[in-house]
Amino acid sequence: MKRTLLSFLAMTAMSATAMAADIKPAIIYDLGGKFDKSFNEAAYNGAEKFKTETGIDYRDFEIANDAQREQALRRFARDGNNPIVMAGFSWGAALEKIAPEYPDTDFAIIDMVVEAPNVRSVVYKEQEGSYLVGVMAAKASQTGTVSFIGGMDIPLIRKFACGYKGGVLATNKDAKVLEAMTGTTPDAWNDPVKGGEIAKSQMDQGSDVIYAAAGGTGIGVLQTAADAGKLGIGVDSNQNGLQPGHVLTSMVKRVDVAVYNAFMDAKDDKFSYGFNSLGLAEDGVDYAMDDNNASLVTEEMKAAVEAAKADIIDGKVTVHDYMSDNACPY
Repeated sequence: MKRTLLSFLAMTAMSATAMAADIKPAIIYDLGGKFDKSFNEAAYNGAEKFKTETGIDYRDFEIANDAQREQALRRFARDGNNPIVMAGFSWGAALEKIAPEYPDTDFAIIDMVVEAPNVRSVVYKEQEGSYLVGVMAAKASQTGTVSFIGGMDIPLIRKFACGYKGGVLATNKDAKVLEAMTGTTPDAWNDPVKGGEIAKSQMDQGSDVIYAAAGGTGIGVLQTAADAGKLGIGVDSNQNGLQPGHVLTSMVKRVDVAVYNAFMDAKDDKFSYGFNSLGLAEDGVDYAMDDNNASLVTEEMKAAVEAAKADIIDGKVTVHDYMSDNACPY
């Protein structure tokens, strides 16, 4: 009996090892690199959480330019990596071409919808999280003027801006909301100097709370706001600790969850396909509170944000999605 039990345990261990060996997860980051303190780093954190919990390693790659997208994706698929997660909407064209070539490979793309039988598309209701930080910005502003700085001028980033403006104006109808984009090319995601220059211009116009949805460029925005004694708002990852006491909050976009779930579902043979949309109700977006910003957020401010959050989840408030009509009504 003892020998039989030992044999069974040995076979079980071998089976688990074999199953793990069949999982070769990979993630390919967008421009800006995996340590951008924002979108890419959130994706990296999800992969690291999976690795820590399962002991299964993953492969990753940081592209240097757009020309590398198709080559990198095809190489990972050809090498047998599965599943392959792509962080960023800009992977859409490459995935549309390569997914049909590797029908047995599972792909997941974040911030873009690619319709293919072997693709999971994960998008977020960024407008909902942005609305919440807009409420907080309006409550925190001393001047009645707040602002937004986006990275690349695309509908997705306009979606952040529109939600933010909605939250601000719902809280203070007389508030002024300044908006600016950093550029029209992918370089706009990684230009902290220009981000700082735009922030200075907005502060000269009276803005005392600046929300940046600009990848690595946002690091320059938060630094400049802090240096001037104003408040910044971070994005994607919790950026409160980048300038402690000067970052009012961060609009957290749980890109880490999308990556972690894709890897874990593949490991458990539960990988699903199609379209997933994650908002406040699904814990896909939120605002960040921690020791770094606790002194900046009064109980009244937090109560206002929590009330707005509850109303959105309950359907009492619907935050306009800029991408539904490429327009912002606020």
